[in-house]
Amino acid sequence: MPNPSTEDSYNRFSKSNIQAFSIFTLLYISWISLSMGLRVEHLGAVSFLLITFFANRKTRNITLGFGFFIIYAILYDSLRVWPNHEFNPVHILEPFNLEKKLFGLNLNGTMVIPGEYLFAHKTDIQSFISGVFYLTWVPFPLAFAFYLYFKNKKLLIDFGFTFLLTNIVGFVFYYLYPAAPPWYKIYCGTELDLSILGSAAGLIEFDRLVSFPLFENMYTRNSNVFAAIPSLHAAYPLVLLYFGIKNRVKWMSVVFFLDIIGIWFGAVYTLHHYIIDLLLGSLCAIIAIFVYEKIFNRLGKKTFLDTYTNLIRR
Repeated sequence: MPNPSTEDSYNRFSKSNIQAFSIFTLLYISWISLSMGLRVEHLGAVSFLLITFFANRKTRNITLGFGFFIIYAILYDSLRVWPNHEFNPVHILEPFNLEKKLFGLNLNGTMVIPGEYLFAHKTDIQSFISGVFYLTWVPFPLAFAFYLYFKNKKLLIDFGFTFLLTNIVGFVFYYLYPAAPPWYKIYCGTELDLSILGSAAGLIEFDRLVSFPLFENMYTRNSNVFAAIPSLHAAYPLVLLYFGIKNRVKWMSVVFFLDIIGIWFGAVYTLHHYIIDLLLGSLCAIIAIFVYEKIFNRLGKKTFLDTYTNLIRR
């Protein structure tokens, strides 16, 4: 039970943060409206956040606990405002040839990339498993974060910060080296078509098996076609495994390790990523973890992550 001074301090914090959150919301809505146009999903997301933030202290703490994930969602959505192909040339053939040189396999007398080889030997079981694992890249981090909110708030904030930092490193790569995914080279050739929509590629097999265009609907709405390098799909489960080990719950670490294998295999099998994408995606996670551990976790003094953690503790 908090004492009166703690309660007063929290109330002062709440008032200042309610003001800050309100200003942030107005700025966000203005930014979206002016830059890309306000869509139904934006209104839905903002409405949900406003309800959870203002409903009561408990829901407000949960919203704040997911603050880094909210920032990630805003940054990712904002990538469409300044497409990476406007800053640097798109690479289509170079990553394809490098993949073939480093990891090429013989298919009926022709050297092909691993994705082509695997998909040429596709089975319904492999297609289904790949689709299931590919669906975990968002639910698993969010489910783990929700678990940490109730079990270890300090680790939640550390995990959220590292997850956001991983994405920021990846976004930098996107703009430095825009790259087409394997399916683009295979289906569309080497000519650049900036009007092309995203493709479910090999994941269309999962849609066929479940008789529902899940991935087709998902990827045709993706405007970030030329952001194959690095693969953040490969990075997320690596961050999950690292914090799963720090959480010291063995079964979770085992699940996250299996998730790495499943997503990495699925990324190549479905022609969404090269192996080099996976390696560079892993590098993004390693850089983020290194920065978190060496700069924020071992300074020997209180950091803003500690301050943030205290804000969501009841």
